[in-house]
Amino acid sequence: MQRRATFALATLLVFAAPPATGLAGARAPVVVELFTSQGCSSCPPANANLAKISRRADVLALSFSVTYWDGLGWKDVFGKPEFTQRQYAYESALGESGPFTPQIVVNGRRFLVGADLDEVEAAIATQSRDPGPAIRLEKERAHIGVGPAPAAGADVWLVRYEPGVIDVPVRRGENADKTLPHAHVVRSLARIGAWTGAAADYALPGGGGALRTAVLLQTRGGGPILAATTD
Repeated sequence: MQRRATFALATLLVFAAPPATGLAGARAPVVVELFTSQGCSSCPPANANLAKISRRADVLALSFSVTYWDGLGWKDVFGKPEFTQRQYAYESALGESGPFTPQIVVNGRRFLVGADLDEVEAAIATQSRDPGPAIRLEKERAHIGVGPAPAAGADVWLVRYEPGVIDVPVRRGENADKTLPHAHVVRSLARIGAWTGAAADYALPGGGGALRTAVLLQTRGGGPILAATTD
């Protein structure tokens, strides 16, 4: 009877305990960022490859439309200056002399053109799956747990993106009369704070609507991504 009572109590405690909401111990998604433009004739193959890997559960794929092609016949309908600035930050951190499209950046650690799917998947496979500091999203808050902080400091980025594929008819420029599919289009990007290694909470501005929310913890100045999650 005592053994049965002990087992019953243990079972009750298991089911009564609140569910774990942190990400500690989970496999971290590999963050794959594509910098692209509808005015770039070399970009459609990389766009298609991002669409393919966006279906993977272990990848957080994000498409950023840059603006430096906008004056060459077609203005990208998704382009924003802050997306262009994000790519510029990567160029300095990764030792490049200037931005180009298409460009894929994997976990903020390495870059490639992105037109070859095998190369993209090989780059993903080289990345560590250490989850890093736990990130938890709760309504309009993000909680980041404790962990080692880089000497350069870390930024917390809020990303809002379309969860599916959007087809865009292009009327002019290098891709004139083509319809280009775009997956996981980023609609907004904002730095919402700094992280010092201690547990901290961050407010998430409202207005996401049907967009997905992702939070990236990244070494300052376009450095490696330490952790990421999406809702």
